[in-house]
Amino acid sequence: MHTLAIDIGGTKIAAGIFDEEDKIQRRWQIPTPTTSEGIDAQLANLYREAKEEAPDISGIGISAAGNVEGDRRTVSFSANIPTWIHYPLADKLEALIDHECPVVVENDANCAGWGEYICGAGKGSKNMVMLTVGTGLGGAIVINGELYRGSFGMAAEAGHLPMVPDGDTCGCGLRGCAERYTSGSALERFARSAIRRWPDKSDRLMELAGGNVHDLRGQMVSQAAKEGDDLALYAFGKIGEWLGRTMSALAAVLDPDRFVVGGGVVSIGDILLEPARYNYVRFLEAAAYRPHADILAAAAGPDAGMVGVADLALREARAQGESQINA
Repeated sequence: MHTLAIDIGGTKIAAGIFDEEDKIQRRWQIPTPTTSEGIDAQLANLYREAKEEAPDISGIGISAAGNVEGDRRTVSFSANIPTWIHYPLADKLEALIDHECPVVVENDANCAGWGEYICGAGKGSKNMVMLTVGTGLGGAIVINGELYRGSFGMAAEAGHLPMVPDGDTCGCGLRGCAERYTSGSALERFARSAIRRWPDKSDRLMELAGGNVHDLRGQMVSQAAKEGDDLALYAFGKIGEWLGRTMSALAAVLDPDRFVVGGGVVSIGDILLEPARYNYVRFLEAAAYRPHADILAAAAGPDAGMVGVADLALREARAQGESQINA
């Protein structure tokens, strides 16, 4: 039994055929069409092409950057694809492929988190929280070995925990959200602030930015931090502090045994994770009298999201098969 996993981004669609051991057998990458109808047609074409190589495909899993409703079939909103507003993506694709197999749609952060849980840094844990530090701050929650989605499919939006009263305005329209202080964009803001505050120590960062503080980017801060630059390390220390604070807030509610940290920023390793670990304990309720969660870097690699949604599709296909047998 095989599944087809599809990851839909704003500019590209990645797809792969997976076996029952969550191993990828074949992969594709194509540009993302500009219309919903064009995307639907491309997904159907990918399925037909995949069926030629694996006739026993029994389910399709779609990882989508956006809010996915509780039915795991409808995208309520996507910043990458503006026409996806309460869009019945699974229904559309199933109709195009004559309902040959079920389609599961899931938020991309949940897919990556589930991939980490089944074959990455979350493997072996009972209750896991994944935090993805990228342009923003994404999340995924696993409770008792099951992906937790909440009542409406909106759980694990850790980036929008209200951390600072009347703080910086977030892209969501609220103020003081966690991702304003723990993200790649926050890293850049903290580094620019440090340059203005300590100009006498800013030579390396300004050199990397070509002499213009507004051109400073996260990759430059990472490079300087690896070189031991004081201001770059300060910036990572700040986002690490807020990452730890966010973890302690989540621990007060969920009490996980493991946090997994992914996303582009985590490639810096312990330069980010050590201040996160320190501040997690610093702000953890009753820290001296309770076990502490492990805090690990993501390990499943760039295919974590496709691995996760392939496994979710396989589970759905098996569940539907059992339902038909019992009927």
